[in-house]
Amino acid sequence: MFTGIIEAQGELVGLRHEGTNVHLEVRAPFTPSLRIDQSVAHDGVCLTVVAIDDDVYTVTAIEETLVKTHLGSCQVGHVFNLERCAVVGDRIDGHVVQGHVDTTGTLKSVEERDGSWILEIEHPPATEWMTVPKGSIALSGISLTVVDSAPGQFSVAIIPYTWEHTNLHRTPVGAPMNLEFDVMGKYVARLLDAQLRARGVSGG
Repeated sequence: MFTGIIEAQGELVGLRHEGTNVHLEVRAPFTPSLRIDQSVAHDGVCLTVVAIDDDVYTVTAIEETLVKTHLGSCQVGHVFNLERCAVVGDRIDGHVVQGHVDTTGTLKSVEERDGSWILEIEHPPATEWMTVPKGSIALSGISLTVVDSAPGQFSVAIIPYTWEHTNLHRTPVGAPMNLEFDVMGKYVARLLDAQLRARGVSGG
């Protein structure tokens, strides 16, 4: 489990293909404190550490992960938002994030507003009803609050600290972004869809 509070940024320094899997080599400031089999979220994607070499660690992404997240398009030099798994007993300053990305969205616009930034994200029709104003969203692994929500799109407000200490300031308009919707919202949507289907009504 994660909280969506980004701990550090890490640079992708190597890519190795093995069958349909890709091994990602990441240089991060907390690498010396990692251990094999530990979970780390990369732009919101939970991956397991499989090797450690000085300040570089390796994680493996399987084909499904590469297809369903933006990891499949990452190149050497990409900077990840990183978060190690939560420790039982810690405060959860963000919200409950599983590290299981639901889909990718597209950054449609970035607007600066007197020291803060408003980002507008567009996402696929299959998930068009998954956000609500003041609800939680994990955007590239960052726990954020939805400002406005409409079918297939939402906006978030970014404070200066988050802008400077995550990869958001490096993300160009048009880039894909990993989205993990609030887990409670997903359960509610699943239950409502089941009820509608039981009544012979399509829930979308």
